[in-house]
Amino acid sequence: MNSDRGTPIPARAETLKVLRLMSRREPIMMLPGDEDGYGTRWTLSGQQVQPAIASYLMAQGFIAETGRTDFGARKLTLTPAGLRFRENGIRWWSELSFLGKLKVIILG
Repeated sequence: MNSDRGTPIPARAETLKVLRLMSRREPIMMLPGDEDGYGTRWTLSGQQVQPAIASYLMAQGFIAETGRTDFGARKLTLTPAGLRFRENGIRWWSELSFLGKLKVIILG
């Protein structure tokens, strides 16, 4: 799973895991936190998404805001480029050997 845009992918195995879990019905929720003294937080299915991963996906145009919840959280879903990136990542992962996968998990 290499970036086509020259920017290194943070924690490639975890980034792919986030992409696999996303769907139109399961967006990343961006919770702004400036007012409460905390930074912005991202969640997916109630689990926190690393800020580096969420920021990377946003900066590369793989996810985009599609609306807000009643509580002000932003819903971020996969863009067409994000869907292609996810499919390429899944294909890349399936082609790796066991040792290759282990190396990616350990070394990023």
